[in-house]
Amino acid sequence: RNMETSQTHSSESMSKDLSELMKEATKEVHEQAENTPFMKNFQKGQVSLHEFKLVTASLYFIYSALEEEIERNKDNPVYAPVYFPAELHRKAALEEDLEYFYGSNWKEEIPCPEATQKYVERLHYVGKYHPELLVAHAYTRYLGDLSGGQVLKKIAQKALQLPSTGEGLAFFTFNGVSNATKFKQLYRSRMNALEMDLATKKRVLEEAKKAFVPSFQVFEALQELVSKGQENGHPVQPKAELRTRNVNKSYEQGPAPGKESERTNRRHTDTMPITPLVRWILALSFLAMTVAVGLFAM
Repeated sequence: RNMETSQTHSSESMSKDLSELMKEATKEVHEQAENTPFMKNFQKGQVSLHEFKLVTASLYFIYSALEEEIERNKDNPVYAPVYFPAELHRKAALEEDLEYFYGSNWKEEIPCPEATQKYVERLHYVGKYHPELLVAHAYTRYLGDLSGGQVLKKIAQKALQLPSTGEGLAFFTFNGVSNATKFKQLYRSRMNALEMDLATKKRVLEEAKKAFVPSFQVFEALQELVSKGQENGHPVQPKAELRTRNVNKSYEQGPAPGKESERTNRRHTDTMPITPLVRWILALSFLAMTVAVGLFAM
């Protein structure tokens, strides 16, 4: 009887709208993200340009993968109802921001850490083999960005002394959405209308948790390495320059020729005696934070 009662309760819970179930399922990890030191510091305006640039670079790889898989499945009934490229897609905005921060050869300079690459690989796997799970990634990222974007934009603009005209902050600007509240209502209604059986709903909710906290999955491992003073098994030495790598190669970043003085200053005034590993911990924490602030405001 207890088993029957439990199954009945589970079925009743799953009868709720998918958007509500998604919010409930990610509540715990949302609270974890809210309480990270980096999030608290960011809300106080305590963020360096290095961390912000690293985050922007990681987001570029993540959204490039997500939007590639969305395009692959735009006509698939498991995703088509929530296909809003003009309103939500972020790749072009991130390209604009990266050019501002790194210059015209930004593709050769931006880093893609292992943790980000794993997230990218998961997105491609889902898009190719389990497209019904794409909605979990799209919901947690896009609606989170849309909800919390303006708050984060103002904080970053002030803390990093970025231009009032919005350069470097295109990611947070949704020109295709005139009314965020009404659009989120439309998006949730479309998502709630997706046809899913009980088993699929459960899988989507589990995927939402994974989508919400890619950084937390690597955070503990990184902290352990820091505590040992090692990076990839070797002692970490502080570096003033940021190590960057393309997807297929690694090299030390040097100053790019022919850049405007203001942009060049932005790239080099943020050098600090802090290891690249610690920078990635801060940046990865922010990946979770960008979603956490947004979902809190949904």
